[in-house]
Amino acid sequence: MLIDVVCALIVNDRREVLAAQRSASMDLPGKWEFPGGKMGPGETPRQALVREIQEELDLAITVQEELPASVHQYEKKSIRLIPFVCSILSGNISLKEHQAYGWFRHTDLAALDWAEADIPILRQYVNKHLGTT
Repeated sequence: MLIDVVCALIVNDRREVLAAQRSASMDLPGKWEFPGGKMGPGETPRQALVREIQEELDLAITVQEELPASVHQYEKKSIRLIPFVCSILSGNISLKEHQAYGWFRHTDLAALDWAEADIPILRQYVNKHLGTT
């Protein structure tokens, strides 16, 4: 079964991107990811993303652009990761599920230990928006 999951590439005024580190209570503990989560019944991807970021990070965001989705097969599940480039409208980051977060320049993102499904999204974003280094 393919699970639809949305994720946010939240970009700040310095063109840094927010990444969050999964906690010990989550699948793939310690891995970095773009925050987001599963779509609920009847939700559009954008609605799901706004809800998930509010729930996980206590942030209100605005969605600027949808990027092409990527399908990844983990050992026990398949996900279609639907990424969006976003910015913060209001709020201060409050971690509800993750153990850490950081703002990273595109040159620093590749050094993180990413969840496998997020790697194609990262490459796509860097290539499209920032150019390769």
